[in-house]
Amino acid sequence: MPENYRVVLQSRPGVEGVPTKENFRHESCPYPGDDLNENEVLIKTLSLSMDAALRCCMNEDTGVYYLKPWALNEPVNGSGGVGVIVQSKSAKFEPGDLVVEWGGWPWQLFFTKLVDDNHPTWGGLTKVQKSLVGDRPSIMLSLLGLTGMTALIGIRQKGPIDKEAQQTFVVSGAAGGTGNIAGQVAKLDGCKNVIGICGSDDKCSYIKNKLGFNFAINYKTENVAERLKEACPSGIDIYFDNVGGEISNSVVKQMNPNSKIILCGQIAQYNIDVTYPPKLPDEIEAILKEKNITRDRFLVLEFASHFPAAMKELAGWLFMGKLKVRETKAEGLENAGNAFISLMSGGNVGKQICHVSNP
Repeated sequence: MPENYRVVLQSRPGVEGVPTKENFRHESCPYPGDDLNENEVLIKTLSLSMDAALRCCMNEDTGVYYLKPWALNEPVNGSGGVGVIVQSKSAKFEPGDLVVEWGGWPWQLFFTKLVDDNHPTWGGLTKVQKSLVGDRPSIMLSLLGLTGMTALIGIRQKGPIDKEAQQTFVVSGAAGGTGNIAGQVAKLDGCKNVIGICGSDDKCSYIKNKLGFNFAINYKTENVAERLKEACPSGIDIYFDNVGGEISNSVVKQMNPNSKIILCGQIAQYNIDVTYPPKLPDEIEAILKEKNITRDRFLVLEFASHFPAAMKELAGWLFMGKLKVRETKAEGLENAGNAFISLMSGGNVGKQICHVSNP
């Protein structure tokens, strides 16, 4: 039988600890075998999605209803993956089918799964159109997955862009998986001025010269408040918040009356033991109230009915050359933990993926 491997949670970093490679263990495990039960499939993992929100799962209590904590010495249950069907006793899938699941995917090479027809529409195993992904199945975890749909649906639902208003759009974590797509979507939807905040000169160069952002700010070497004044002389109308913390506070101080914050993530807060989303400083709360700035938390899983249309629109832009997609890939299941750690420290440009195997 083929060899099989998995990644388990070996230890917890502590509620306010930074994840390290010692928290993960790569080990061999039994091959599931081909003797399947009814409605069961055997899957080979091709790629795994790395997402910052998984940091919550390393604690004994995630603090949110939609994520369960990882058990020690058990396979890590990630936020999504893409794979190929090896064997099937389900009428819905045949060997060779490419499949994706966004609601969870074990960090394991081969595993079996019961096909559940009653699973929510945002989850469950879904067949992938091979013509849609070509030789790049991982795109189902980046542009055509929850990452891309978070950017598109988040903007449409929480900060609709007025094409006639010549609006200014700011996104933090702008070179990350969601942030880089959000900035491109804002441009396509009609924003006149798109500004991205990143953590390196290379990232700033990428979003400005390759993706068409109007301005890029390196928060590690530049004064964010001063650079925002230069880049946004007419103030800020829409803020796509991926990081929280002091960066976001600087943005809020320059937002216009009746502007909107799309609260997507707070990666700067994920290693801190606070409620999510974290409480804002009194000064920032006062600005939001005085200027009537809406700050709506956005969870893409609550908009599952929009997924098909969003995926179709994103794919159309990609094929027309209007959207660019970049992925940072770690090679091998043994490096899944390292890929996650790198993501949490900003080591990725575009979507962080762990490439596990080929079809």
